[in-house]
Amino acid sequence: MTAAATLVGRPSQPPPVGAPPVGAFEFWPGWLFYLPVVLQWIALGLRHGDFSLPTAANPTIETGGLCGESKASILDMVGPTQRDLLAPYIRLPRPDPALADDAMKRAGIGFPVVAKPDIGCNGTGVRLVRDRAALLGYLAAFQADTALLLQRYVPAPGEAGIFYIRRPDEAAGRVTSLTLKFPPMVVGDGRSTIRELVLADPRMGRVPHLYLPRLGAFQHEVLAPGAEFQPVFVGNHCKGSVFRDGRDHITPALTARIAALADAIPEFHFGRIDVRYDTLARLRRGEGFTVIEINGVGSEATHVWDASTPLLRAWADELAHFGAAFEIGAANRARGHRTSGLADMFRAWRRQQALMAAYPAHD
Repeated sequence: MTAAATLVGRPSQPPPVGAPPVGAFEFWPGWLFYLPVVLQWIALGLRHGDFSLPTAANPTIETGGLCGESKASILDMVGPTQRDLLAPYIRLPRPDPALADDAMKRAGIGFPVVAKPDIGCNGTGVRLVRDRAALLGYLAAFQADTALLLQRYVPAPGEAGIFYIRRPDEAAGRVTSLTLKFPPMVVGDGRSTIRELVLADPRMGRVPHLYLPRLGAFQHEVLAPGAEFQPVFVGNHCKGSVFRDGRDHITPALTARIAALADAIPEFHFGRIDVRYDTLARLRRGEGFTVIEINGVGSEATHVWDASTPLLRAWADELAHFGAAFEIGAANRARGHRTSGLADMFRAWRRQQALMAAYPAHD
């Protein structure tokens, strides 16, 4: 671990004062939190006669984006009228340094870049790569047949997850969730080590296992007074980032802009669009943001991970969103689109899990 995790941008809005440092269920085992979703999935699968029905919600994406889909393939689908919203990226079919050098040169992408596996979730294997030496080390950590993405780093200070739903019979979709993501940060005092600062933090000190193991010997470094250090780069709550419910910032202008982007993707009805943005004011106007990832049925409305969210409200929102995936899948099946089938869905999930198990640590 090096100082590569040092903060590059600053969130445009700090977390609210007085918010709980850690949600009551935020770090429950996944099987426990998602148990109601699993039970709903079984019930709706039985009702509709197909446990893979949500894979038809986005019929042009493999498994509807539930699992095993290529991130690059979704970005590639965005039509020419909206491609300027995307952070430039390249896909490497294998972790080959010469191939990476040539592709970056042709695409005009320089360092730093965000490197990520083409198949995966929850930020696994994602790193901010600052120079060629770091890129070589990153590529060497992957198996020879692993496909990767290199994406231009967007230094905008804010990050958000925007969930979009449009049923096939609706002329316009809607934004149902907006999550503001904040990186955890410690500030040096000239005396304390990074480890001590992490343990003293109201949030990080409750879940130090998310930060300290991957810092290695760097956790014993002493930061200069006022020096800022960001222990993780990945904007995922299970990797240690802070999520805040931003639904109050959903506006007609933002909804219209996201809908235009979604309409530029063939048969995209359900998923989360992750963006980096300049300011909340501009985001509310549907301006000043860059898309870094588009996710399908396997994504969730991440506002539920706000530490202030009550458990029953989180479950209700999860059930509402995944229930909508079944409804859209059923409507698309009636229109002639096929589901992946339970066997293919399970194979895609197993392949994804096997790949993720071999990925290196995230930033």
